[in-house]
Amino acid sequence: MEDQFLNLTEENLDREHLCCIIRSKKPHPGVEAKRAWLRERLHEGHVFRKLDAKGVVFIEYAPLETAWVPVEGDNYLYIYCLWVSGEFKGKGYGRQMMEYCLADARANGKSGVCMLGAEKQKAWLSDQAFAEKYGFETVDTTPDGYRLLALSFDGTKPRFGENAKRQAIEPQELTVYYSSQCPYIHQSVELVRKTCQELEVPYALIPVDTLAKAKALPCVFNNWAVFYRGKFVTVNLLDAAALKRLLKK
Repeated sequence: MEDQFLNLTEENLDREHLCCIIRSKKPHPGVEAKRAWLRERLHEGHVFRKLDAKGVVFIEYAPLETAWVPVEGDNYLYIYCLWVSGEFKGKGYGRQMMEYCLADARANGKSGVCMLGAEKQKAWLSDQAFAEKYGFETVDTTPDGYRLLALSFDGTKPRFGENAKRQAIEPQELTVYYSSQCPYIHQSVELVRKTCQELEVPYALIPVDTLAKAKALPCVFNNWAVFYRGKFVTVNLLDAAALKRLLKK
């Protein structure tokens, strides 16, 4: 039932949980950073819709023009996340959220909806096979296998910015670009900082804290991007073991 869902607003943002990291008492720095980030985005048309239950069931999307990704196009919506986890799987919630987003796009005269994918499904990216069932198709690619998926209503197509296809930077040290959009970012940034300091290796943590910075990034981005030895590595968050393996290469 649609009344099982609710959209976050300025009025309910402080009292509603944000799905990914559910805390009832002690504040979590990543959650509070995300809450502050969302507060600034809601007036831009950003939508965070979730099941009215204590669980990971939500969709998050925004007008492409104000979406913090290096993707270009006119009059599209961009899906950051569509996630259903644990006991909530298999109940049709993903379908309901996707259909809500598509209906929202059509009702507001949008040209279509797009999202980030990859040749091989990546952790931390929404299920592209699920999106393809609704007619999403690849409209642009990067040299290393990332895809821009889109469902076009009028034949127009969004595209990666040319800067996003560079996939290279001059600095050779581990470099991470990050935003406050995902509640897990805070702990991932601290893990990178701690691990690199322990190993005594140089690193750079670069906050993506404006729309302009996000649109100008030299790689695909969905709130996190890792470079090493000048080359783009992944949009996946890294645990300590994965980070140490990368630094040994």
